[in-house]
Amino acid sequence: MAKELKDVTKAEDNYSQWYNDLVVKAGLAENSAVRGCMVIKPYGYAIWEKMQAALDKMFKDTGHQNAYFPLFIPKSFFSKEADHVEGFAKECAVVTHYRLKNDPEGKGVVVDPDAKLEEELIVRPTSETIIWNTYKGWIQSYRDLPILCNQWANVVRWEMRTRLFLRTAEFLWQEGHTAHATKEEAIEEATRMIHVYQKFVEEWMGVPVIVGHKSPNERFAGAVDTLTIEALMQDGKALQSGTSHFLGQNFAKAFDVQYINKEGKLEYVWATSWGVSTRLMGALIMAHSDNNGLVLPPKLAPIQVVLIPIYKGEEQMRQIVERLRTIAEELKSKGLSVKIDDRDNVRSGFKFAEYELKGVPVRLALGPRDLENGTIELVRRDTLEKETVPQEGLTDRVAALMDEIQQNIFRKALDYRNSMITKVDTWDEFVDVLENKGGFISAHWDGTVETEVAIKDATKATIRCIPMDAVEEEGKCVFSGKPSHRRVLFARSY
Repeated sequence: MAKELKDVTKAEDNYSQWYNDLVVKAGLAENSAVRGCMVIKPYGYAIWEKMQAALDKMFKDTGHQNAYFPLFIPKSFFSKEADHVEGFAKECAVVTHYRLKNDPEGKGVVVDPDAKLEEELIVRPTSETIIWNTYKGWIQSYRDLPILCNQWANVVRWEMRTRLFLRTAEFLWQEGHTAHATKEEAIEEATRMIHVYQKFVEEWMGVPVIVGHKSPNERFAGAVDTLTIEALMQDGKALQSGTSHFLGQNFAKAFDVQYINKEGKLEYVWATSWGVSTRLMGALIMAHSDNNGLVLPPKLAPIQVVLIPIYKGEEQMRQIVERLRTIAEELKSKGLSVKIDDRDNVRSGFKFAEYELKGVPVRLALGPRDLENGTIELVRRDTLEKETVPQEGLTDRVAALMDEIQQNIFRKALDYRNSMITKVDTWDEFVDVLENKGGFISAHWDGTVETEVAIKDATKATIRCIPMDAVEEEGKCVFSGKPSHRRVLFARSY
């Protein structure tokens, strides 16, 4: 592990390779035999499970129930909503046959041409179409509304350029799909859920986000309005970390989902959908980690405290491990996840490097002198500060430290993000900040798709969002010089 740590590329030398090194060497994920797909390893999946558990509770606390819908979607469903099919057509994996047979020429197996499906099936890239086809059978009157469903699932989007967690052909996510009697209720739902995501990402992940509306060009395919949370990574690039969509009546009309209102008249249902994915793992890594490895917020760390014995000989080891077990039980009584690493086939220095790489928030090391003096060595991962502290009162100290580390991680990321929001008023300023500083650029935009596309073509920067708290401000578009009524946030992004 010590050698592996030396092999981690420094972030300042090659940020992309640094990220990949951390994902692989910290045991989070690896590439699989299937191009563009990943294997999420136990340590990485443990983090995802903690994310999932926290989000799942938040969804249920806001009245949602989990359900599950098919992985396969009839191709004809996609043709019913024009913007939707156009948005996903290039990423769809299609099932055409249902059987293999032995190759008559002895070259393994081949697709059986007689086993062609009557209708081809799309492997789920998102579930609006299959769900709204299902909702047609669930909704007859206003008494059936609202429907507040969420599903935890995998999806397939045939990405050509992939990167572990950030963009893979198959990934894990949740997708909420709700049906409402009125436009106002649906808009309120979409807004509520983007703030649920904001709360989770900021309070659990320790990553500050900006909440806003996507521009029409960046909107989800088939949505009337898309809300987003945008985070900033340490290389100055933005990462879309969650979206919530007001779908209007588009999918209800496409699948003829109507209900009888209180006056006895037929109306189309109003809809939302919203989701976050394992892309959040990428945000977690890139927002906090350093050249020593991961830096995990305590709320999501699979191991919050690791205890390491330092000893010579079996007798010392027995005494020290016995004391560590007592300490571990006291820490567990505070609800902390604890590990004692009493492996005798690796040195303590190896263990120190390993748990730094894995981002464990607090490391405790106990040696013979500590045993004698009633002390213990404490190292916090976020600052790498080391101190010798009394064993007495240790449990309360470590429990309080968890909150302190969680807050410090967020505060550090917030200070960085705030320092990387730059107001510009001219095109020259825009290009200069983008090339030499990065981050979010607050600039006027004339509101046209043509200008948005032209800026993207010229700089690879996109409108990340129109902030929810953006104020009316008269100005001139930095690109076209035409009148503009508010600033939007631009950035290069993942």
